[in-house]
Amino acid sequence: MTALNHAKGVAAATLLAIGLAPVSASALELRGWNIHVEDYPVSIAMESFLAEVEEKTGGEISGKVYHNGVLGSQPDAIEQMRLGVIDFGEFNLGPMGQAVPEANVTALPFIFKSVPQMYALMDGAAGEAIGEGMKAKGIVPLGWYAAGARSFYNSVRPINTPADVEGLKVRVMSNDLFVKMVEAMDGNATPMAFAEVYQSIKTGVVDGAENNPPSYESTNHYEVAQYYSLTEHLIIPECLCMSLKTWEKLTPEQQEIVMAAGRASAGMQRELWAEREAASMETVEAGGVTVNTVADKAPFQDAMTPVYDAFLEDNPDLADLVSLIRDAD
Repeated sequence: MTALNHAKGVAAATLLAIGLAPVSASALELRGWNIHVEDYPVSIAMESFLAEVEEKTGGEISGKVYHNGVLGSQPDAIEQMRLGVIDFGEFNLGPMGQAVPEANVTALPFIFKSVPQMYALMDGAAGEAIGEGMKAKGIVPLGWYAAGARSFYNSVRPINTPADVEGLKVRVMSNDLFVKMVEAMDGNATPMAFAEVYQSIKTGVVDGAENNPPSYESTNHYEVAQYYSLTEHLIIPECLCMSLKTWEKLTPEQQEIVMAAGRASAGMQRELWAEREAASMETVEAGGVTVNTVADKAPFQDAMTPVYDAFLEDNPDLADLVSLIRDAD
């Protein structure tokens, strides 16, 4: 049985049990924000989180997850959660950086050496430091979710060293940090809408782009860019979070239940994400893609020195957090 089927079965059984249990007259009804469709790994884990909270509190806490971003855009939802309008949600730490400066550190290229290392750091000292910054802004982290690792793909050649990026026209997200990342390797960064990437690669407007395996596969970009180099240059975590205003309405016992359910859901989501990634890699490899693993990321990290220097010049108070992550084994 896959983690996906198991998760669905557990959530359904829990919800049935909730329906048969008496509910307190002072029950708290939560509203949850989620940008993804209902069968996405994040969505399944969020539903499991809410079901566990309902079960363990005997129905004193219940709620609904609103999928597909129906409660607003990600930046708007983060602000609504800080105000207590939205009770909980799942957010990428990239957009979170607008409200929480500490979160911006995770968007620095090559700061994490691998996905397992990111998990270890976010479940430890780095996650604690970023979590404190979030709490100061009215957000309580409950669990760190996976969003995979972004890697380069293109139609010209495999990328094994920074020199292989030289001269390539690479689509990047509209963020100066990512433009500087490509330019630091003498590539030509081209910000553009994600929907335009397939045709732009096909017609030669750009040579390639960068993304995680499910995005590379599901958009069919692998059809027009058949070199996928696993640089894993961006490993940006996501967070299942609760509004501090909502958190403070809970009893200590309820807070313990909610935190435990959040951590359990993070473990589930990571497993579901790994299954999704593996399936996507099977698809692209079957489609004739040349996949290469970049074993030594040190030259790439060294090439990012000017990117880090500029970031730390603008954010000197984050130097210790950057060092904590970057210097970790």
